[in-house]
Amino acid sequence: MNVTHHGSYLTQLTRLGAFSCYLVRDDDGFTLVDTGLSGSAPAIIAAAKELGMPIVRIAITHAHIDHVGSLDALHGLLPQADVLVSARDARFMAGDMTLDPSEPQAKLRGGFPKIDTTPTRLLAQGDRVGSLEVVAAPGHTPGQVAFFDTRDRTLLAGDAFYSVGGVAVASTMRWWFPFPTLATWHAPTALATARKLRDLAPARLAVGHGPVVAQPGAAV
Repeated sequence: MNVTHHGSYLTQLTRLGAFSCYLVRDDDGFTLVDTGLSGSAPAIIAAAKELGMPIVRIAITHAHIDHVGSLDALHGLLPQADVLVSARDARFMAGDMTLDPSEPQAKLRGGFPKIDTTPTRLLAQGDRVGSLEVVAAPGHTPGQVAFFDTRDRTLLAGDAFYSVGGVAVASTMRWWFPFPTLATWHAPTALATARKLRDLAPARLAVGHGPVVAQPGAAV
C-alpha cells in the first residue's frame, strides 16, 4: 500500500494504484475515511501504527465494495472504533437494496456487499465527525456523503469526483478509467452534487480514485 501525506492532517493510503482510503489526524486519533478493497485492513492498521496514533473512527463515504470491503475485518481488529455511515447507505450495507419512492428510480450500479458490522452512528448533512463536517453528496449512490475538514478546507469527496488522468465528475466517462462512471447510480444527481461541492471552494480534493489535488477549483 502506498502512503502519501498532504498538509498537516491528511494521509492517503492507495492500493493497486487507484483505490484510496484516508487517515485524517485529529486530537484524539485518526478518522479512517473508507476502508478500501477486501484485504486492506492489515496495511491500514500498520500505517496508523507507523504514524503513532490509533484509529478511533471509521467513516464511510458510500457502500460500494471498494469503500467498505475491509470494514468487517477492521471492525474485528478495532472493535472500539466508532463506525459511521449515512443513514441511507447503511440500508444497502444491511442488504436492503430498495429505492425510496422519492428517489430517481434508476438502476443501482456497482457492487454493494452485505456488511456484518452494525454502524454505531448514522450520518446526515451537517453532522460532525471529529474535525470533519458531513456533506450529503448523492448521485454515485443515493446516500453518498463527503467529509469537509474545516481546519484546512480539505474535501474528502468519495466518488463524487475522480482524478485519474485529471479531475472529472463520477458520471463523466473516461475510457482509461471507466469504473466510477459505470458504478454511478444517477448522473443528473451526481452533477448537481459536484456543483454543490465545488461551491465549498475546497483547498484540497481527496477522492477514492486518483491523486489528491491541491487548489482544485479550476479543475473542478
